[in-house]
Amino acid sequence: MALLELRKLVKAFGGLLAVNDVTFQVEKGEIFGLIGPNGSGKTTIFNCIGNFFPITAGDIFFKGRSIKGLKTHQVCHLGIGRTFQVVKPLARMSVLDNVTASAFCRVNSIKEAKEEAHRALGFCNLLSEKDKPAKSLPIAGRKRLEIARALATKPELILLDETAAGLNPSELDEAIDLIKKIRDSGVTILIVEHIMKVIMTISDRIHAINFGQTIAHGTPKEVANNRAVIEAYLGEEYAQG
Repeated sequence: MALLELRKLVKAFGGLLAVNDVTFQVEKGEIFGLIGPNGSGKTTIFNCIGNFFPITAGDIFFKGRSIKGLKTHQVCHLGIGRTFQVVKPLARMSVLDNVTASAFCRVNSIKEAKEEAHRALGFCNLLSEKDKPAKSLPIAGRKRLEIARALATKPELILLDETAAGLNPSELDEAIDLIKKIRDSGVTILIVEHIMKVIMTISDRIHAINFGQTIAHGTPKEVANNRAVIEAYLGEEYAQG
């Protein structure tokens, strides 16, 4: 049984089909990449999984159970955490307090929440920054804080939305190492990423979409060589070459 399954997922905004009949499965323990050009529907799929957007048709299953119609906090409690493409920490609160707030998803006391926050910050190499206001962190630190906040909810599946965007080459390597470390800790990963170095390096399988529809699925090598994917990213003239 797949950990996460999307079955013929459709999300419409009025007459616009942002996601149209998308089906895929994410197996426990893998890193599953979701790619596509800007505006292809990737983040919309994440928002449907977490029920930020109610789905128009189809269904979503987590550990064999339909999560269609559940509230966002219920989806989180089931074991699905996520990061956001635009990171917005609680700017005036400390790094530690940002993660402590997330930890209350699983614990009931401030002591336990802070203990869990310390673990998540240590995992993301942010303990030395714990007393600083979140707004003081550079973009790489904010990206790691976003991951720490998600990990503090103790997810079985984490949705990573462009966690490498805006990073320099050395920070990019650190991000790749952290993503692999998350998987090695036992957390399954569904990742949206535009930086091909990241997605092709870490993914076990990749699902490609364009204009809300599936265009390819397979190993990184299979997807990278797929004519429809090349055309979607580079144009028809490159697909013909």
